[in-house]
Amino acid sequence: MLYRAYQAHNNFFEPAKSFARTSLAWLDMWRSKGPTPWMETPWVDSLAAGFELVSRAELSHTRPNYGIESVTVGNREVAVTEEPALTLPFGTLLHFKKDIEAPQPKVLVVAPLSGHFATLLRNTVRTMLPDNDVYITDWHNARDVSMEAGRFGFDDFVTYLIRFMEELGPKSHIVAVCQPCVQALIAVAVMSMRNNPATPRSMTLMAGPVDTRISPTKVNKLATENPIEWFERNLIATVPHPHEGAGRKVYPGFMQLTAFVSMNAPRHMQAHRDLYEHLVNGDDAEAERIKQFYDEYFAVMDMPAEFYLETVQWVFQEARLPKGEQTYEGEPIDLGAIRRTALLTVEGERDDICALGQTAVAHSLCTGLRAHKKQHYLQPGVGHYGVFSGRRWEGQVYPTVRNVILTNN
Repeated sequence: MLYRAYQAHNNFFEPAKSFARTSLAWLDMWRSKGPTPWMETPWVDSLAAGFELVSRAELSHTRPNYGIESVTVGNREVAVTEEPALTLPFGTLLHFKKDIEAPQPKVLVVAPLSGHFATLLRNTVRTMLPDNDVYITDWHNARDVSMEAGRFGFDDFVTYLIRFMEELGPKSHIVAVCQPCVQALIAVAVMSMRNNPATPRSMTLMAGPVDTRISPTKVNKLATENPIEWFERNLIATVPHPHEGAGRKVYPGFMQLTAFVSMNAPRHMQAHRDLYEHLVNGDDAEAERIKQFYDEYFAVMDMPAEFYLETVQWVFQEARLPKGEQTYEGEPIDLGAIRRTALLTVEGERDDICALGQTAVAHSLCTGLRAHKKQHYLQPGVGHYGVFSGRRWEGQVYPTVRNVILTNN
């Protein structure tokens, strides 16, 4: 019912968006013919800006492109191609293959399985590519996964990470961003417990909810205000036809986006007011910057219901891992088994999603690691996204990540 209501809402407003797109195309056509007196009047620019904002008022359910065609390695520009290294029903191990012969450290970037696609880590990947052979967990939109693929829960996520690390092979590294820091920590523990030869040499956990009992944020509190039955009853929907995953229970991406936007509604409203002003004033560069951000932000994907509910319950409500109560396929997790994988944790000073200390606590949990195998980095002046994207990530955070990888390669 929830999903059908969302689709009905989209269908209701589609004529207005279609009219805006057609009108904008008509104005662009007339502008291309050269200046005319009536086209030079201020109201035309205001009208065009309004049409563009209306036409953009929609969500996309298709993964955007990574758009990384080349990077500079050493003193030359090298081509980058995307190649699936392993494709499973709920995710692809995507390899950013570079046209070079010199071997580089293999790194698995673990993207969150959340309401956004893995392309949200585009800047993370681009920054790491010159020095590393980079792979990413390119998660699939659950509404496009047939019911024949079965369920995908918390343990399945961990299984995928182990499969992906085995595909990379020995002497590899893992970098987890945000939500999957917990699953990455479990996967490395399981591989260590089983003496898996593909156990990574280093593990970087960036702004992840390892223990959300530490300085709970607004996001953490929202997860504990209601019992898990409330989440299942109010936030889970069934994928309707004609989608490939018709019949699958999901936490819709549009629900998570709504929650995120509502947390910072004034900021998003101001951004769109700024976009309108930039369009009216012909400030194309600034307008394009805002449009690119929201093209990515409004591209949403659905999560399998079982993964979402188990994550909320086990990570945010029950804190099973830091309590020593987490299991994998029925087997207790022993974080003390991690003895050879170097650990780096990274946190942002102003992170209002994953508070200070929630990721760093991993050091006290990994009791089998000696001091020289542990390192923590606190980045001043950044919020959640600044930990893994943007100028400070590129110039201050990443050099520490790179050094840990190189030291343990």
